[in-house]
This record gives sequence, C-alpha cells and structure tokens, in this order.
Amino acid sequence: MFHADAIPEPEVIDYLLRLFAERGDSLYAGEPVSQTEHALQAATFAKNEGVPPTLIAAALLHDVGHLMTTLPEDCAEQGIDSEHETLGAEWLERYFGPEVTEPIRLHVAAKRYRCATDPAYYAQLSDASRLSLRLQGGPFTPQEVHEFNQHPQAKAALQLRLWDEAAKIPDHPTPDLEHFRPYLEESLRKSRS
Repeated sequence: MFHADAIPEPEVIDYLLRLFAERGDSLYAGEPVSQTEHALQAATFAKNEGVPPTLIAAALLHDVGHLMTTLPEDCAEQGIDSEHETLGAEWLERYFGPEVTEPIRLHVAAKRYRCATDPAYYAQLSDASRLSLRLQGGPFTPQEVHEFNQHPQAKAALQLRLWDEAAKIPDHPTPDLEHFRPYLEESLRKSRS
C-alpha cells in the first residue's frame, strides 16, 4: 500500500491535482475510462445537480484512494479488495471535514446498501462493479441496511454512489481538474470553520 505523508495544508489541493496528473491515466477498475475521467465525470454530474461544494469535492475525490495505493490495477481480478474508500477518506480527513470524507468512506457501503434494497440496481452494475461488490462483502444484511440508514452522511453517500456508477462514459466531455479547484478550496475552508 502507498502511504502519502502529510502534506502542509496550503499545498494539499496542488498535491491532489498532481496525483491525478501523475497517476490518473490508469484505467478505472476494468471500466472504459481512466481514473481521472471517472473522477471528472462524477464531479460534473454532482455540480450539474447543484449540490453543495463539499459534495462536489467528495465526488471528485471519491476514488483518490485508488491513486494512493501501489496495488496493481487488476487487484480485483486477483481477489484483492483495495479498501480504497477507507484509504482515501482517512488521508483526506487530515484536511477536509466529514461533509467531504464521510460520503467517500461510505460510497462502497452505499453500493452494498443499494444492492440489498433495490434488485434492479444490482442488475445494472457492470461486470467490474459486480466483482468488486463480491470482494467488498456483497449486498448488506438487513441489520447492515438499518445501521447504514442511521449514518448522518448516508443520503450524501447514496447520491455519490449514483454519480459513481454513471461516471463510466468513454469520451464524455467534462471540465478539467482546475475547474474544480474552487470547490476543493471552499471545502478546505469549510473544514477549518
């Protein structure tokens, strides 16, 4: 596993954007888009829905844990759960508040929740998403569904999950990473207030 050292707060946004530039061209877990394309599409979908800047930031950064690991791109095919949601959220919580980090931490749980509560959702998952679901524990049990519903960021995580699933469109036009810098800056400021 890659462990990113703490970055001075004034440099964290530059670091995150540089991480996408350096590692974001890899394919996104068996999907027809790169990590960066996936992140930009998710953030664009969030922005188009008019959600708060913190949720736009979460959409952009939801898979940053994939960029922070040294696991191979095909780790899921090798039967390895990268636990990218935890890795990313734990690193980001040094800088951002729970409005950013908790939807990220919960976006895999949101997939497990949706699969347990909506059979049609499972049917529309890509093969790569179904494989990762198995590695991540499969659909929630009724008890896990109940516990998930109690989390204050459950609704935000479910929104993020929808954008995550939709953000797999080859050659879909989006703004570039710099377009989302103000949302990251505002989210960083909010975490300090």
